[in-house]
Amino acid sequence: MKKTVLAASLLAMNIPCFSAYGQETQSTMIFRITPLKPVAQLMKQARKESPPESGSGLRQPELVDLAALSPDFKFDVRYSTERNFLGVPVYASSHAFLEKPAAEALSRVLAFLKTKGYGLLIFDAYRPWFITKVFWDATPADKHLYVANPQTGSRHNRGCAVDLTLYDLKTGAQIEMPSGFDEMTERAHSDYAGATDQQKAARQLLKDAMQNEGFTQLPAEWWHFDYKDWALYPIQNIPFEEL
Repeated sequence: MKKTVLAASLLAMNIPCFSAYGQETQSTMIFRITPLKPVAQLMKQARKESPPESGSGLRQPELVDLAALSPDFKFDVRYSTERNFLGVPVYASSHAFLEKPAAEALSRVLAFLKTKGYGLLIFDAYRPWFITKVFWDATPADKHLYVANPQTGSRHNRGCAVDLTLYDLKTGAQIEMPSGFDEMTERAHSDYAGATDQQKAARQLLKDAMQNEGFTQLPAEWWHFDYKDWALYPIQNIPFEEL
């Protein structure tokens, strides 16, 4: 596994760059928008619609619950709570699922990070298509960079995208990053230059560890990673109640 100078420097600096889990800091603050329409109305409409066709010859989905793979995966699935950018729960489950090859790759990322003293805190993984539709329809057009277009579907819908960050294995504290999860600002961008040295080092460590197992970081969101085989899976619309 590749070891970067930045990753090593994060551990060597011994600077208190952790935020106590649950305590509001820049990394843990909840970014919110004013939905264009009531979320309940959008949800009702989205459930009546169908996702785009995925094509033929794709792999049979095999979603895996990440909680079953390691106790060092921690979870803060915001969309099952009010602590998200819409301010209301939109998931019926606080579990996180990925297609099996992506889940196994993420387990290898976790194994490497554990040697550095870190675990992975999961914000989101598989997402039914109708939720992607709700996000798009609720979000003002000037912020559409940060939500997937339902006409093409999301890699979350294919079970091959994961939103996550680092936490300290000893304390359980979330590592300080340049922005909070789902923050729709430039601070969320993977190349945001205004972050502190510690934040940049943490962001780079996460990126390097994920890339080494076949994940690609989304430029607009430091927390979002797509697994290399995402195009081989269909867009799915299975509600969490049926998983």
